[in-house]
Amino acid sequence: MDLQISIELLQKLSLSMFRKSFFGIFHGSISAKIASNKFIINKKNAIFDDLKKEDFVLLYDKKDYRWNDASIDSDIHLHIYQTIFEAKYAVFAMPPHTVSYSLNHDYIIPKDYFGYKKFEKIKIYDPKNFDDWYERAPYEICKYLQEQKKNFIIIRGYGVVAYHRTLQNLAKDIALLDNSCKILQYEKIYN
Repeated sequence: MDLQISIELLQKLSLSMFRKSFFGIFHGSISAKIASNKFIINKKNAIFDDLKKEDFVLLYDKKDYRWNDASIDSDIHLHIYQTIFEAKYAVFAMPPHTVSYSLNHDYIIPKDYFGYKKFEKIKIYDPKNFDDWYERAPYEICKYLQEQKKNFIIIRGYGVVAYHRTLQNLAKDIALLDNSCKILQYEKIYN
């Protein structure tokens, strides 16, 4: 995949996801697999509503000095690309309705038509201990994705890690998921 085209696609999606509050100003990550041993990811101090070419770093599977500038989530993205062949894009996002719903539930069972048709029932992963989460996350996330045969994981109180073959479908899944959680929360208010 061409590096410049990948950067442009990531910039566009990043702005859309920022506008939907799926990314914080400095928190989240988005990447594209460039080859079997390399991927591009945002730098750790990137501002998601205005990503520039210099806000990305090209990483290889062998760690070097460039990893120091990369997102804290880089190991998660690397493990996804190494273990899940069909992953071309990966993201860590914090869709607000999804994260807040995850705090008090073990499953998401959408009641809206589109959410139900797409997801039916989604297990919420409990990381248990946030103190060592970043050491465990790359392995636990990939293990869950492979065992559940899903392209995303909702992590209680943390967010959503997802991958897809296209950026459009990646964005659709996260938006649909967050909309389903928003509808479930509204249902509680109005009932």
